[in-house]
Amino acid sequence: MSIDNRNFGEAAGSVFYGPDEKQITLDIDKGISHLLLIEKPSVSDLIDLNSLAINSISKSALIAALIHKISSDKNQFPWDIVKLPEPIKINSSFTVCISDPETMLEEIKNSAYPIIKIKLGFDGDEKVVEGLKNIPGKVIRIDANSGWSVEKAEKMIYYLNKLGVEIVEQPTSIEFINEWKNLGNSGKVLLFVDEGLNNLNDYYKVADFVDGINVKLSKSGGIIAAKDICRQARKDKIKVMLGCMVESSIGISQAVYLSSMADYFDLDGPILLKNDISSDIKYDMENISVDSNIIGGPKIEKQYLKI
Repeated sequence: MSIDNRNFGEAAGSVFYGPDEKQITLDIDKGISHLLLIEKPSVSDLIDLNSLAINSISKSALIAALIHKISSDKNQFPWDIVKLPEPIKINSSFTVCISDPETMLEEIKNSAYPIIKIKLGFDGDEKVVEGLKNIPGKVIRIDANSGWSVEKAEKMIYYLNKLGVEIVEQPTSIEFINEWKNLGNSGKVLLFVDEGLNNLNDYYKVADFVDGINVKLSKSGGIIAAKDICRQARKDKIKVMLGCMVESSIGISQAVYLSSMADYFDLDGPILLKNDISSDIKYDMENISVDSNIIGGPKIEKQYLKI
């Protein structure tokens, strides 16, 4: 979406979590109507937009578009608009999704990516974990997607610790988060929360029970709110991962601008697409960088524009 057909944001929804496409579109239209009343947008308008009563996915897209417009108008890098350092040293994981265990293990073994995030939380978990013993040389992170009971999480984390797994994300549903401190105390694996973390108030509810948080800007409503969450987490010595939906490099752009406030990155959304619609955020295997043309935000390549 765009306010001016030159500077863009992206609303990457979730079929599982909602809202639906109709609501996303209605809220984007509401936000655009709000922004069209502003003659010369400034940072204060970003703050106002952040408080607009619309869903977080639409809000994130609108905030991205507004940041990119201000960046273009002022001829400044987008991260400078929100007073953040230049993005450097962004190394993303690559996701292996749930299928049959043999296929997953083959994909992990043959992947050229050094950092692998494995989706678990199904009846093949044990086979996948057992097979990891035969795949050296990879940094392994696990996302259980709330798929384990407390008892299974304790068992799985015990074995994952032995394998040197770096991170386990969302081992159980959020309702059992007060048990997490008892799950990982036998090793070095870090437990990260994702589901249930949408805003700063959510962070305060979970911070005492986790080693880290996965901040997705579509869930937080964009870089203004996400920056507040990351700042508090760093103050509390909680690790920060920046994640994404399946979205283009326009969608992950705000996470790239926020990268100086994170420790880990799960920003493989654009490389999971058949075609990325922009090339101004560069992927060189796990390494993510920004093009010198990034002022005004990532541009949509001509063949993907509908005029």
